[in-house]
Amino acid sequence: MLVSVIIPNYNHAIYLEQRIESVLLQTYTNLEVIILDDLSTDNSTEVINRYRTDVRIKKVIINDVNSGSTFLQWQRGISEATGDLIWVAESDDWCEPTLLENLVPAFEMSSCTLSYCQSYCVDGNEIRWQSSSKFLQEYVDGKTFIRERMLMHNSIFNASMVVWRRTHFMKISSEFANYRFCGDWLFWIELCTVGDVFISGKCLNYFRKEGTDVSSVAYNTGYNFVEELTLADLLHRRGIMPREVLISSAQRRKELFEQRRSLFTNGVCEKVEDIYARIGL
Repeated sequence: MLVSVIIPNYNHAIYLEQRIESVLLQTYTNLEVIILDDLSTDNSTEVINRYRTDVRIKKVIINDVNSGSTFLQWQRGISEATGDLIWVAESDDWCEPTLLENLVPAFEMSSCTLSYCQSYCVDGNEIRWQSSSKFLQEYVDGKTFIRERMLMHNSIFNASMVVWRRTHFMKISSEFANYRFCGDWLFWIELCTVGDVFISGKCLNYFRKEGTDVSSVAYNTGYNFVEELTLADLLHRRGIMPREVLISSAQRRKELFEQRRSLFTNGVCEKVEDIYARIGL
């Protein structure tokens, strides 16, 4: 199976060589690489240009205008991909050489929609924590996976840990691109509605969380509450999230929001309150 590796980058020149090298050093070699740069203001283009002559680099796209959205960049990369499988390898992450070797065989089962491994969370040179799985490997029915692992929080917390089937992308909506922070959460849930999930217990991915990443910005500004609540309401209206789970999730987030609301702008607070009113809390 051909794997299309999409590397979306914005201002990660300092990490980009390690990212690209960790992709090119994969022991699974049937891959094409698509690099996208969202008009970086650092020397990312200089780093990218070093790899243009590598035959595995199928395409390099440097935007003329900054899109302002990770998920719009995902869409652009997906539109260029020709592989059976897609791996969005975030530009500030890196991985073990055997990541694809461990995740791709899962797709021999035709019902498999996505395959993911465990990850280390890295801050500088320090491993802050790592995810884990009860089993070395397991297949889980997609709808069961959503119900047990994706409603209260996003168990697939980093795109670089996941490989997924491109044809299944054609079966889901493009609504994930309307989100700035939580689009991946909706993306994984929609993929899981059309197939099964393979989980590897091996820790093969490293993702950085240093306070300037997208999720940290969302948390610091309060927009995580806006998007998480909007998503929960959407999932309920689609019949994916039961009413009792919606209320439980919203109440838990409301407690956290009230603890931090003094740090947020009036505009953010008003948006959160409007969503709570719509939900009925």
